[in-house]
Amino acid sequence: MLATLLAKRLISRFSPISCSRPRSIQPPIPRSFSQPPCPRLISTLPLCTRLISTLPPTTRLISTSPSMPSSTVSMDDLRTAVADQGAAVRKLKESNPSPDELASAVEELKIRKAALATAEKAAKDGSPKVDRAKFENLMKRRFFYGAAFSVYGGVAGLYDLGPAGCALKANMVNYWRNHFVVEENMLEVECTMLTPEYVLKASGHVDRFTDFMVKDVKTGECYRADHLLEAHLEKAIEAKGCTVEKKEEMEAVLRQIDNYGLEEIGGFIRKYECKAPATGNDLSDPAEFNLMFGTQIGPTGLLRGFMRPETAQGIFVNFKRLLEYNQDKVPFAGAQIGQSFRNEISPRSGLLRVREFCQAEIEHFLDPQDKSHPKFKLVKNVPVTMYSGEAQVSGGKLLNITIGEALEQGVINSETMGYFLARIQQYLTSVGIPAEKLRFRQHMGNEMAHYACDCWDAECLTTYGWVEIVGCADRSCFDLNAHAKAASTKFVAQQRLAEPVSREVTEVSLNKAILGKAFKKEAGKVSAAIAELSDEQKEEMKAQLESGSYQLTVGDNSYEVTPAMISGVKTVTKTEHVREFVPSVIEPSFGIGRILYCILECNFKVRESDEKRTWLDLPPLIAPTKCSVLPLSSNDVFTPYIEQISASLRKLGIPNKVDDSSGAIGRRYARTDEIGIPFGITVDFDTVKLNSVTVRERNTCTQIRVPLDEVASVVNQLCSDQLAWSEATSKYPSFSSQETI
Repeated sequence: MLATLLAKRLISRFSPISCSRPRSIQPPIPRSFSQPPCPRLISTLPLCTRLISTLPPTTRLISTSPSMPSSTVSMDDLRTAVADQGAAVRKLKESNPSPDELASAVEELKIRKAALATAEKAAKDGSPKVDRAKFENLMKRRFFYGAAFSVYGGVAGLYDLGPAGCALKANMVNYWRNHFVVEENMLEVECTMLTPEYVLKASGHVDRFTDFMVKDVKTGECYRADHLLEAHLEKAIEAKGCTVEKKEEMEAVLRQIDNYGLEEIGGFIRKYECKAPATGNDLSDPAEFNLMFGTQIGPTGLLRGFMRPETAQGIFVNFKRLLEYNQDKVPFAGAQIGQSFRNEISPRSGLLRVREFCQAEIEHFLDPQDKSHPKFKLVKNVPVTMYSGEAQVSGGKLLNITIGEALEQGVINSETMGYFLARIQQYLTSVGIPAEKLRFRQHMGNEMAHYACDCWDAECLTTYGWVEIVGCADRSCFDLNAHAKAASTKFVAQQRLAEPVSREVTEVSLNKAILGKAFKKEAGKVSAAIAELSDEQKEEMKAQLESGSYQLTVGDNSYEVTPAMISGVKTVTKTEHVREFVPSVIEPSFGIGRILYCILECNFKVRESDEKRTWLDLPPLIAPTKCSVLPLSSNDVFTPYIEQISASLRKLGIPNKVDDSSGAIGRRYARTDEIGIPFGITVDFDTVKLNSVTVRERNTCTQIRVPLDEVASVVNQLCSDQLAWSEATSKYPSFSSQETI
């Protein structure tokens, strides 16, 4: 009750009405964000006026609390106001104020801190109102997904999809293909999941694809260190005895949890006295744990391999083939959908952290000197929510901004990155994730993958918090350079120059007879590696050969090159008509299982009239079954009509489900609602008399009467967004019936 009263008081005080002007209008005298008002004046102004006068001159702020009205001051406003008032109090103390003046300023700081605390609590209370127990019960009962090998007790991190889950995933993937592969003329491939070690050694995964792990020192139970620390701090912040200073300190750590290295994570675990959650025992120091599943290829066991941790490497090693298929033109994109494997330390949260999962990845190859995109203008007005790395470190605000504005303001670094972020946003909202539950969060420095120079994650707000569902990384030239070096081949594209360019290059002439005798079957690899050396490396080799030999490194091997193997090293002038370059890569990577989970959770609903009736508000685009066909009763007279309607729907490619089981029609409607079927056709006695049926819409539970020979076409139009339900209700007569269960 006290919190409610305080919240009402704060909303009243922060309301635009109380300051007699809209929030979008700036104060009469604009102030720089870095210039707080005079300390001696700040406590004499009305609170709302004072808050607005301390804010930066921008109205592009959003509230982090879905429950707060849009007219209230946002969470970021409140944090800024607290910080500014704290600075004002400190400055006031330096000027020998009167006791009353200081007390007034301090009281103002307390009010602002209370306002912030109340708003933060409201934001937390305003997080998704999903009864996870009911949701998980529905998923299990209707077999959308379930633990694999459950009859044997199950295995952590492994899940099976049931019929509804499979159909939902298939519809998501089909739309993904249309939205990306077909629309962008991408080149889809299907590569092997079993990958030799040398491929993943070159890509950096063998050495650097790791998470930090800690162990219970007594039981040996393993935990992912950053997740354990995060859970511990979140619990500590909510503890009654936690001071404001301690809370702010821990919140600062949480904001950068993904940015810390091994030593820093270990230091925080010791500082905050983290224990094993299950036993309360002490924890070991964090250690790196490689996430790949190892295996042997062939009966001898001599060729070590891994189950691929991502689908991307199959596209990279096929770059030359794809470039040739695309008639040597850049930019172009390769795409792949398939299973990947990661040996997660502590799988949790259902489908959100598993050991085998489906990925849909795109590798968009482009000229590193030209990262523009010809279709960027089509998406520049797409609105997105962005959380930059700088804002995370400093505790700054989220930006509600268009992609075009993000590029203009330097939030994103290229048109191509912006284009794909916009297309990702469009895909996710189309398949049923609300825009207000989406944001793009930029990776911080230490969090960045070893292959990336910039990365943004599309995150969805769930009952587990913000969850990464898509990553969009600028991988630069890392992968192509790595594989070119390890495989001694060239992964380059060419651009014809408008004018020829002359430049000096260093050439090495080889004594192939001596080279072949010395290195035998390795001679070709050595020759190619020498040719690939830069001009500086060739000059260095020349200098070393004058006094001895030169050590040439190819992959993990080293070869001694002697003066006899080299006929000469000289500088020549070459005229070039084409420019060779190693393409950069922009990579959108979709976790299909995570997106599937977020779609299901975001669209889980409970009927207001009956809390026991749960249902899924799935868009017709991806609904596992588009339409149900229900006879009013088990009367045999309905059977021919049921068969006719079902066949007509199948002919149009509309998946449908016939439910001719016993039970009230309302109970059968409820069963179809549970698996997200958007439309239902009911055959009743008027069908026999008048050759018409009822069509029911899932969300509103309203019904219309449609002629039998038109119903399949009407449902098809409804499912394909050619006809809105409001238009259908205008065109056809409504039908009223009781949905009793």
